[in-house]
Amino acid sequence: MLGHTHSFLTLRDNYLILDDMSVIRSAGLRGFRATVAELGGNAEEFAAAAGLPIAALDADDLLVSDEAMALTLEIAADRMHRPDLGLRIGARQDLSMLGPLALAIRNSPTLADALECTSRYLFVHARSLSLTLEPDPYGDRAVTALHYGVRAGLPSLVQGTDLGLAFLHRTLLRLVDGPYGLRSVELPYHPPAPRAIYEEFFGAPVRFDRPVAMLRVPGSLATRAVPGGDEHLNRLAIAFLAEQAADAGGSLVPQVRAAVEQLLATGTPDIAAVARLMTLHPRTLQRRLAAEHTGFATILDEVRRAEARRYLTTTDLPMSQIASLLGLSEQSTFTRSCQRWWDTTPSAVRRDHARARP
Repeated sequence: MLGHTHSFLTLRDNYLILDDMSVIRSAGLRGFRATVAELGGNAEEFAAAAGLPIAALDADDLLVSDEAMALTLEIAADRMHRPDLGLRIGARQDLSMLGPLALAIRNSPTLADALECTSRYLFVHARSLSLTLEPDPYGDRAVTALHYGVRAGLPSLVQGTDLGLAFLHRTLLRLVDGPYGLRSVELPYHPPAPRAIYEEFFGAPVRFDRPVAMLRVPGSLATRAVPGGDEHLNRLAIAFLAEQAADAGGSLVPQVRAAVEQLLATGTPDIAAVARLMTLHPRTLQRRLAAEHTGFATILDEVRRAEARRYLTTTDLPMSQIASLLGLSEQSTFTRSCQRWWDTTPSAVRRDHARARP
């Protein structure tokens, strides 16, 4: 992903925006088109005015300028005279828009684990956004503040911040399957929408013109279990996110390779399993890999070859066990693969490596 390099502010079409901002997954606009249509607006017109690719309105995995996305929301709210647009869109969104991060969150043991994971890996979804747990600004030791916002030095635009807080609020409701004890909502501006609209949406007091955007929640909330979590899926998703975070480029190949590596020892990783871990449709995954002039079968074969050499040269594991770790059903399949990769047998690869060592 591209990083934010400076905070030079400009004024375009009477909207305060930021030059050279980072990118964000277009999933952040999920629900925008439908909401605008309900309100009688033209989503494509607003996107074009902000310089946002029209394709971003209907796809989750485009990397777009978060400047353009934030500006699209501001333009739409202003031209339709709907100051609560961010809240309306937030009511349509769900956790799946966060991609692989959603899988880790849903399968966290507790809310503390879910929030820690979100804090660590939210930048995979949007480089400039952050979520941190902080002491209560009013000194209440029984309260924790969830500080949501953009990186220091960036402006907190109304609709984007409203949308983010609305999404966070609804996600917490779903994770604990009901009210979670929200104490108050803090907003770093005086929005054009009436306070009553905010308080009806959040079901809690809302304070304007505060230093930062945050939700004040009970400190005990972090200890609550996330119902229906799967520890194994949580570990796989976090391992994949760690690999994905290490990849600074926009290529999908390293992410698919990381997913295959995580799933390999659990059985034969097919494209459906990898697509699920990446929260993509299998056909979307195939199409994006084809655009990078490769395919899932090629990546799987490359990972197996690398893992096979590692097992053969660094362990004394039996050939049958190595075959199993590679997701191969039979040792004979492993032997044929070695013949194709190196024109020799797995035993010969191990023997030749041993002879070459000092």
